[in-house]
Amino acid sequence: MTIRYPNGHAYRAPATTHATHFSDTYTNYGKRGMSLEEALNESNVYYETHGIAVVHKKPTPIRIVKVDYPKRSAAVIKEAYFSTASTTDYNGVYQGRYLDFDAKETRNKTAFPLKNFHQHQIDHFRACTAQGGICFAIIKFVAHQEVYLYRAEDLFTFWDDQATGGRKSIPYTEIAAHGILITPHIQPLIPYLKAVDQLFA
Repeated sequence: MTIRYPNGHAYRAPATTHATHFSDTYTNYGKRGMSLEEALNESNVYYETHGIAVVHKKPTPIRIVKVDYPKRSAAVIKEAYFSTASTTDYNGVYQGRYLDFDAKETRNKTAFPLKNFHQHQIDHFRACTAQGGICFAIIKFVAHQEVYLYRAEDLFTFWDDQATGGRKSIPYTEIAAHGILITPHIQPLIPYLKAVDQLFA
C-alpha cells in the first residue's frame, strides 16, 4: 500500500537504527531505540492502566484514494494520503482537567524552530485554553537529550512576535529557563504528569 503526504510525496517509514535511541535510559528499557512519540504512547498506557489519567494520541487522518477487492470479503488499500491534521497530537483527562498537547523533536542545539508548529495548532491551543484546558508542548532537544514541558501561553508570545518581525524560533535557553524539565524513568518512560502537576500549583 502506498500512503502519501498532502504534497503527494510517498511516505517511507524510517529505518530503525541505534542512532535513533532516545537516551541511555530509553535504550536500556526493552533494549531498543524509541522515539519521543513511542515513549509518550507507552507512558500513556502506563497512566491509564494504573488509573492515573486517560490520554490518547489522536489518529492521523488518512484519505483513501485506491482500493482493490481481491475477494468479496476483503478489501486492500493500495493508495492513501495523509490528510492535514486539524488539531494537536494528544488529549485526555487528568484529575478532572482537560489536557491537550503536542510532541515535537528538534536536532537544533540552540533553538526550537517555530515552523514545527502550524497556525491551526496554535488556534486549537488558544480555543482550549480559553475553555480552561491545560495546553502545552512536550519538546525534545535531541542534541541535549532533554525533554521539556513548555506551556502554550509561553508559546503564544513567540508565535505572535513573528508577525511583527520577531525571531522565528524559541531559544533553547528560554525553554530551559521557563519550561519544566522532564526526567526519564523506567515506568512511565516520560513522567510528564509530574510536570503538569506544577502547572496546577
